[in-house]
Amino acid sequence: MSDRNGLFAGDDPFLLARDWLAEAEEAEVNDPNAIALATVDAEGLPNVRMVLLKEIEAPGGGDGAFVFYTNYQSAKGRELDQSGKAAFVMHWKSLRRQIRVRGPVEREEGPQADAYYASRSLKSRLGAWASKQSQPLSGRSALMAEVARVTAQKGTNPQRPPFWGGFRIRPVEIEFWADGPFRLHDRFQWRRAGPGSPWQVTRLNP
Repeated sequence: MSDRNGLFAGDDPFLLARDWLAEAEEAEVNDPNAIALATVDAEGLPNVRMVLLKEIEAPGGGDGAFVFYTNYQSAKGRELDQSGKAAFVMHWKSLRRQIRVRGPVEREEGPQADAYYASRSLKSRLGAWASKQSQPLSGRSALMAEVARVTAQKGTNPQRPPFWGGFRIRPVEIEFWADGPFRLHDRFQWRRAGPGSPWQVTRLNP
């Protein structure tokens, strides 16, 4: 693509996404790695919520992935397991840019998930054990009582809960968008038949 230069230059969309995120980390005040994650329930009804993207894997050859972590028993966890697919958008107002991603998902519940869990603060690790995410809660006092119970039980070095871990999105579609004058934005869509397949890049109308 002759005019895919400047912000959009490069042959690996995961490295390009890393570059954009690195710029956002210098410009965004809060949570530059926040993504609006979309799933669907068993009836096909969409659901969306903000989560934090924790890693952009770029092993080379344009076959990377996007990784985030959650409670597998939460609404999002159950929906991801049921459908096996997800989408998200990462938007930076300060940069006037966004990245959209769609593709199949897989769990990350091995050493990589253990290492990320261990890197979190102790209170966050205990909170992961205490929260029955997405389930009804009688009040905040009940939650804090459960945190206290888990703290006494698990101590200062809790292991990763078996119901908590990562999801890896291996996209079949990534779109990079940058604001343009008079709403004549720049959009480049990377598409492939499936993970591991070659990418095709197309400029889209704004």
